[in-house]
Amino acid sequence: MKLTIGMACYKDFDGVYFTVQALRAYHDLTDTEILIVDNYGDKQLEDWVKAWGHGKIIYKKYTAITGTTQPRQKVFEWANGEHVICIDSHVLLTPGSLDKLWDTDDLIHGIMIYDDMNTPVTHMDDEWQSDMWGVWGRKDRIPKEPFEIPMHGLGLFGCKKDAWLGFNPDFRGFGGEEGYIHEKFRQAGRKVLCLPWIKWIHKFRHSAPYPLDISDRIRNYLIGFDELGLDKEPIYKHFGYRMVEQIDSKRTV
Repeated sequence: MKLTIGMACYKDFDGVYFTVQALRAYHDLTDTEILIVDNYGDKQLEDWVKAWGHGKIIYKKYTAITGTTQPRQKVFEWANGEHVICIDSHVLLTPGSLDKLWDTDDLIHGIMIYDDMNTPVTHMDDEWQSDMWGVWGRKDRIPKEPFEIPMHGLGLFGCKKDAWLGFNPDFRGFGGEEGYIHEKFRQAGRKVLCLPWIKWIHKFRHSAPYPLDISDRIRNYLIGFDELGLDKEPIYKHFGYRMVEQIDSKRTV
């Protein structure tokens, strides 16, 4: 199997449906599998895959840990493809995005396109805003060949299966992966690349309703920064010293 396109989802049958059907209708999926990791346990979704997947779509239920990180980790663990592209369950890929795979041990991303179908986002800048590490950014001139970026949103990212470095197993809840996984690859001597021929559109409004507790995200940042040996001062400064100290003092990992 050459490629696995995987997605983790939570109460997002409509998103999964249109993302999967768009992949099947508009892309050549020869030697490609679609892997759905259901973090909620949606019987409607499971039944739909059984009825219409025809062996090309794999449904896996994973409800042991709720959040955005561990189901994404399962995408890489359960993938049969040599290459893995992990997308959100409400992402559309433009024609041609899957025509060329990049044979590298680096972490890859593509260009996100805003809802106007014109404005590109090539990366995230290393800044803190709106309770998150990373602010959307755009190169003035987008190269035709892959180029290095500091970080990007995880609506679409990929790596060779045997080169995947993994998320911290102690992450819980929503968020905290952006920035962390990119720095993890760099510390391992790898690169973070944007492949300009991959273009993806993300549905932001009324997307998957993952339970959101800001303390989970702060805890994930603290765990990730400890793992990578990063200075935690930006976390304290952005979220407030009292809140972060309370969360930091209660965690056991």
